[in-house]
Amino acid sequence: MDRGASNTRQRIVTAAYLLFYKTGFMRTSIDAIATAVGITKRTLYQHFDSKAALIDAVLADQHSLMLARIQEWAQPGSSGPAEMLTNLFAAFERWAAQSHWRGSGFTRAAIEFADSPGHPARLAARRHKAAVEAWLADTLAEHGIADARQLAREVVLLIEGCHVLVLIHRDTSYVRVAAEAAAALLQRRTAEQGHSAVATPAGWRRVSAAIRPASAWRPR
Repeated sequence: MDRGASNTRQRIVTAAYLLFYKTGFMRTSIDAIATAVGITKRTLYQHFDSKAALIDAVLADQHSLMLARIQEWAQPGSSGPAEMLTNLFAAFERWAAQSHWRGSGFTRAAIEFADSPGHPARLAARRHKAAVEAWLADTLAEHGIADARQLAREVVLLIEGCHVLVLIHRDTSYVRVAAEAAAALLQRRTAEQGHSAVATPAGWRRVSAAIRPASAWRPR
């Protein structure tokens, strides 16, 4: 693929994701994407033979970007797992407080195609969520947490709950509640291992308050 074709392909992927995220995967038409890019629908189909193929490419691109963002949020080189989880949830809260936030694109894709388990969107969402969980488990294990995979699964359940409930209620305080629950789970794990105390839910509240006040959503 020459540079011009590669640039066009990436422009299509970028424009498609913005439209998918704003209006939904099913509601966004190929015509709308082609118009946003400034190309004909025929040119778009020269790069992607179907809308499903385009969705697959879009989510593959977002997987790499979002996994890197999560890793940056958590700052795994921090002083320990408690600080890592505090960083992760605090960054999630800042992200979810943005006016244009509409939840996780992967979660929304899985919901939109709930009746099509073999659709590329469902498969991409599964791969992404599994990769995040695996990375978190490996990182917790590097910090010496026993049964790190179980704790990682508990934490991603809390994160996924935040994706859904903050979207439904437009209330980021759910993230702080989830952060306190994650801190309590970690405290229990480390206590069972006989480690020194880690950040407690009260400690999270102090960190959260220092980061930003509780957000209030107002209709635009």
